[in-house]
Amino acid sequence: MLKILILGAHGQIAQLVRARLLTETDAALTLYLRRASRLQDVTAARETVVEGDVNDYATLKAAMAGQDLVLADLGGRFEPMAQNIVRAMEEMGVQRLIYITGLGLYHELPAKFDAWLEASIGHDVMEDTRRAAKLIETSPLNYTIIRAGYMTNNDEVDYELTEKGETFKGTTISRKSIADLIVGIVKQPTSHSRSSLGIAKAGTDGDTPVYR
Repeated sequence: MLKILILGAHGQIAQLVRARLLTETDAALTLYLRRASRLQDVTAARETVVEGDVNDYATLKAAMAGQDLVLADLGGRFEPMAQNIVRAMEEMGVQRLIYITGLGLYHELPAKFDAWLEASIGHDVMEDTRRAAKLIETSPLNYTIIRAGYMTNNDEVDYELTEKGETFKGTTISRKSIADLIVGIVKQPTSHSRSSLGIAKAGTDGDTPVYR
């Protein structure tokens, strides 16, 4: 039985992934979040809830014990959280990481969209995100970084992927599509090893996010 630690378990993508994993796999889930009371309908036989902050290293490290795969769906200052995740995984012997972040890590977007994104998000925030990704990419972990377009709650699974070094295609993506990619990786953990994947819906290219 695969054991999966979900960091930021109340996140919208995390909850979509959680629901599908409970239905489609026999995985045991550890749900890690800052306020455990926000989680509803916990399946006691397969889910363990840990109340903790990723910035609390001792709690994070303890939650890593015996896990096979870590999914991070987090918000906030990313660099210190990435440092803790990488360190805890290394110390506890956990190798597989799926890390959700945003697009634009490598200025891989078409020029006008890239300039809009940098101005919209802010250079300091983007640089924090880039430093976090670099920590993961230079670690010995078997990671998959998912660089998501601007997210929607559209009830659809419709996406295309780009690899690191390729120009990012599209601008927007449904959370259900991101969840579908993650569930696929969980089912085949050797897929997309040590990869940084861009994900967006085909046909949503533009100089700013295109919602359709």
